[in-house]
Amino acid sequence: MQHHGEPCGLPLFNLHGVTALIISAGIALTPAQSWAAPATEEDMALYSRLAAINVCIARSAGVGFDKAVAIAGETVAQQIQGQHDSLITVVGSEALNPEDLRRGAINSAVFGATELCPNQVPAEVLERARAALQNADPAVKSAELRAGSGD
Repeated sequence: MQHHGEPCGLPLFNLHGVTALIISAGIALTPAQSWAAPATEEDMALYSRLAAINVCIARSAGVGFDKAVAIAGETVAQQIQGQHDSLITVVGSEALNPEDLRRGAINSAVFGATELCPNQVPAEVLERARAALQNADPAVKSAELRAGSGD
């Protein structure tokens, strides 16, 4: 898997700078202690599922899609950064930079939401996400679907 630019070659959804606002507002949190072990595939499936659930809950509460996805993605990125030293086993042995973590976490939240609550995802985003999954490497597609479905 690549870890520069767009994760897994999938498109990054434009969030109109919402993630940057979260960071500039000082919401970036750093846990006191790191586990220092890379996030496993199982960890990532859990984090992706939680991000998708958070998007669905936020959308049901009337939060805009971009904001819901940015918050869910930032939460996952902070978890991986703080608890796993920005390391993910399926990505490689090098730590990801914060922007790549955010991109991947946001994409994961979007793909998960398309599976869990497609009625809460804007039609154009739903269409792009489904097209990206159809055109993705079969291993990536399987991992994204597992992460979104909780299997």
